[in-house]
Amino acid sequence: MRAERAFDPFTQDSTPLESDALTLLARTILRDYRGRIALVSSFGAESIVLLDMVATISPSTPVLLNETGMLFPETLDYQREVSSMLGLSNVQLVRPTRQRLAAVDPDDMLHRFDTDACCNLRKREPLKRALAPFDAWITGRKRFQNSLRAELEEIEQDDDGKRKVNPLARWTAADIAAYLDRHDLPRHPLVSQGYPSIGCEPCTSRVADGEDPRAGRWRGSDKTECGIHYVEGQFIGGGGI
Repeated sequence: MRAERAFDPFTQDSTPLESDALTLLARTILRDYRGRIALVSSFGAESIVLLDMVATISPSTPVLLNETGMLFPETLDYQREVSSMLGLSNVQLVRPTRQRLAAVDPDDMLHRFDTDACCNLRKREPLKRALAPFDAWITGRKRFQNSLRAELEEIEQDDDGKRKVNPLARWTAADIAAYLDRHDLPRHPLVSQGYPSIGCEPCTSRVADGEDPRAGRWRGSDKTECGIHYVEGQFIGGGGI
C-alpha cells in the first residue's frame, strides 16, 4: 500500500501534461482543500488515470463511487482490483437509501420509462448527500468527450458553492491511452468487449467501430449525461463523470 509522503510532481517521471495535472491535484489535495476534498469516480473506462494520480499524491483521499445498484458486475470487480492495486484506502460506495428506492422505484423499472428520474434517484441525490461534508471535489471530465464539455475549465464552482477540480480537462483520448501504457495500468475489462464508455448496465450498450465512444450511453434517446452536473435542468460547467 502506498504511504502518505511529501509530494513534488516535478520529481516524478512524467510528461508536461501529467505534471500539470499532478501539480493541480497536489495543490488542491494537500494544501487548498486538505481533508476537505473527494474524488468522484465511476471506475469506468478511463477512470484509472485519475485514480492512479490521486493514489500517488495521497492514497487516503476519499473516493466516491455511485453504486447505483445497476452497475456492471465487471465494474465492481474492477473497483476492488484497482483500489487494492493502487492502495486506495478510503473508497466509499454511495448508494440511494432503501426508503427512496421503495418509494420511487420499488420494482427497479424506472430506467425503462424515465431515465432522468432514475439518474436523479440513484446518482444525483446520493452524491449530493455524500459530498455534503466536503468543500471541493475532483472529476475526470475532459473537453474532448462531447460538445457540452468543450469549454470545460480546470476549476469550476458548483451550485452548492463547492469547487470542482477537473485535472484532465485538456487531455485527449490519445493522452489517456498513452498514460495507461506508460504506467502499465489495467483497463476496465468491458473496454475490450466494445464498451468505451461505461455506466449502468441497463443504459449502456456496445459501440460499433466508427461510432462516437459515448454512443452506447442511453442509446436511442437524446440523453447524454447522468445529470450530476445539472441544476434544475441547466447544464453546469461540463458533463457527467
